[in-house]
Amino acid sequence: MSNQFNLGMFQSSPSEFKNADVTSASSCPVSKIATEFEPFGNSYIKNPYDFYQRARNEEPVFYDPKSDYWVVLKYTDIVEIFRNPEIFSAAIARHPVTELCPVAVEVRDKHNISIEPSLVDEDPETHKAHKKIFGDAFTPKRVNEIEPRIRRLVSGFIDRFIDKGSADLVSELLYEVPALAIFIFLGADDDKALMVKELGSVRSIVSWGKPTEDEQVDMMHDISKHWDFTKQLVDDALEAPGDNYLGDMARLHLSDPSKFTINYLCNVMFLMQFAGHETTTQASANGMRALLENYDQWRSLCKNPDLIPNAVEEILRYDSSIFAWRRITTRKTKVGKFEIPEGAKILMALGSGSRDSEIFEDGDNFDIFRKQKKKHLAFGNGVHFCMGAPLARLEMKIILEELTKRLPQMKMVKGQQWDYIPTLTFRGIKSLRVEWDANKT
Repeated sequence: MSNQFNLGMFQSSPSEFKNADVTSASSCPVSKIATEFEPFGNSYIKNPYDFYQRARNEEPVFYDPKSDYWVVLKYTDIVEIFRNPEIFSAAIARHPVTELCPVAVEVRDKHNISIEPSLVDEDPETHKAHKKIFGDAFTPKRVNEIEPRIRRLVSGFIDRFIDKGSADLVSELLYEVPALAIFIFLGADDDKALMVKELGSVRSIVSWGKPTEDEQVDMMHDISKHWDFTKQLVDDALEAPGDNYLGDMARLHLSDPSKFTINYLCNVMFLMQFAGHETTTQASANGMRALLENYDQWRSLCKNPDLIPNAVEEILRYDSSIFAWRRITTRKTKVGKFEIPEGAKILMALGSGSRDSEIFEDGDNFDIFRKQKKKHLAFGNGVHFCMGAPLARLEMKIILEELTKRLPQMKMVKGQQWDYIPTLTFRGIKSLRVEWDANKT
């Protein structure tokens, strides 16, 4: 099956979808839940979970004419969508929520930002072939061999602030470490990691947010810098493949260029540089907030580090960095008992599914002792399950191990305001201030 929508990141307008049955969708009755759905409203951005809880009970699938999305909230329905990529195409997963203005399109084309579907948004047949190639190379050996270097990174960042008695965990630890970690994994020099980190936030807004036209133009210029950096990174690896993941992929291409093109390799590296750090930063920040708000569980973790792997899973379930993801239907179908037209855009509320009380007992409560360890939807499901999950879990595990060991008396500063990046799909606090008695460290 080909990608009938012919989309990619920063590509054509959603209004150009060939098969969208606009009449069918627009004729749906607008429910009370739909009228209250404001995905870019302040209250929803700060806490979507209260809305999710009501919607799961009152209307677990609804059409929102304002955004033109069918919103799906229950765990079993979301899993069913993930597991049927022929019907629920991944083509719009990275497609801009806000259509690119003409000037931003000119900037994209001028800089030859040659983005094509790759791994998360390509058609099922192509994805299956590429996932085997790139997923098989994402070996436990490659992940585990960088653990000591990640641990030294985390410990080194903690060294910088441990004697101060206070810190912003996001800006002083969680912001930069995941970017450096993915650079280690790929085999890139870490002097560019901060640049890539800053440009990653730009990508979040231009793809999944509501930037103004001026912001789109500025962001596209920034994204062109990241694209140029990525192309150079791949060129260097093809010239001299290193002992790292990108080196492995370069050797594969050199041995058999028919497996994937150089541009496709650039696209995968462009994707991994973003997905490999932005998500881990946000999940770790959300998780530290949850732990310190449930201080008895933080103390349990400090006393018994063996609980940390389970705590990582609960963090990912409770408040993941990717709390919604998108699909588009290739034909008329059903989700649960609801008729969905062909060409309908689907918003899977992953954060809702991971708290569904039919699957997770007391799903809206944070509990590091929870038994359902890996049923959450933080990494997707089915053929599109995130191949970077082992690396993300490793980083989060190391961060918790080092913090519980070195700062067990750490507490959250009271009265903080929680600010989130305003996007449709990514969720993470921008700041998390903590304090401790520096004389006891």
